Amino acid sequence: MTLPDPEPRWLPLRRMPKDTWARQEPTWREAAPGVIGALLKRALARPSGNWYVLAASDEVRTDRPFGRMVAGTELVAWRTPDDSVHAGPGACPHLGAPLCRGAVDRGRLVCRWHGLSLGSEGFPGWHPYPAHDDGVLVWVRLDHVGGEEPTEAPVLPERPAVAGRIAAVESLAGRCEPEDVIANRLDPWHGSWFHPYSFVGLRVAEVPSGPDPDPDRLVVDVGFRVAGRWGVPVRAEFTCPEPRTVLMRIIEGEGKGSVVETHATPLGVDEKGVPRTAIIEATVASSERVGFRLARRVAGAVRPVVRLAARRLWRDDLDYAERRYLLRSSGRWPG
Repeated sequence: MTLPDPEPRWLPLRRMPKDTWARQEPTWREAAPGVIGALLKRALARPSGNWYVLAASDEVRTDRPFGRMVAGTELVAWRTPDDSVHAGPGACPHLGAPLCRGAVDRGRLVCRWHGLSLGSEGFPGWHPYPAHDDGVLVWVRLDHVGGEEPTEAPVLPERPAVAGRIAAVESLAGRCEPEDVIANRLDPWHGSWFHPYSFVGLRVAEVPSGPDPDPDRLVVDVGFRVAGRWGVPVRAEFTCPEPRTVLMRIIEGEGKGSVVETHATPLGVDEKGVPRTAIIEATVASSERVGFRLARRVAGAVRPVVRLAARRLWRDDLDYAERRYLLRSSGRWPG
């Protein structure tokens, strides 16, 4: 695959090689269960400092609380007027009311049942959790869940500079565990087969080898399909900075330095005891092209398009992750 010229043009589109879905080169031999399993094992062994992605940064506001279950722990998050983010148990310490249905008044969380006002100083029986806002995502540290040595901040990937980027976050949930989501992302070989509407000509160019490879990454050449045979060819790397995150970074071609972060946050179990996991995917894009600089001026219109594309991919990939969990939990996993 020929990558785009380094000279910026108005549009990065290229005419992709003509092909049909059924006549692609099969990838099942390269997508060896042992290779994917080794990648996953190393990813799951990395430390997280007990940090979990809670929400997109813009979901946690100063005018109302945000609520979510994380690993069976009911949480509520809010902001103070100085834009600091805070998180705590989701049940009011008085009579257990859901604080996510309360209010935020002058930076304090107010329960609607009896007006108990809570702040970052805590209350008897109610103690806030460490929270971190990285500008794209809000994280919460749950030491009683993670059981690791806690760290002051989560493990964060390098992203494009704030001044020249567009960031969009999409969230959805599936019936599986975080490792099934991570395993999906550590199998790029399925891209052109499972997502022909988005990817064309995918080829895995580099696979880590050995018990402790350096660098521990997958490198992929792929064309992002735009319309028909028109697409944008790039080279990207896949790495795992911590056990619940897969990072895809463009290392050559259009949007060099742009990233897609796939975060898998355990939610708990449903009424049938099946685990549920939130996929929180952050796309942080940048480009030197004039067209991208113009797009940044209408970023509010671009973000829904980016989120829609992410949701479309994950509707399919959740089938993959949920199927993997079903086979694992029933003892039929072939890997």
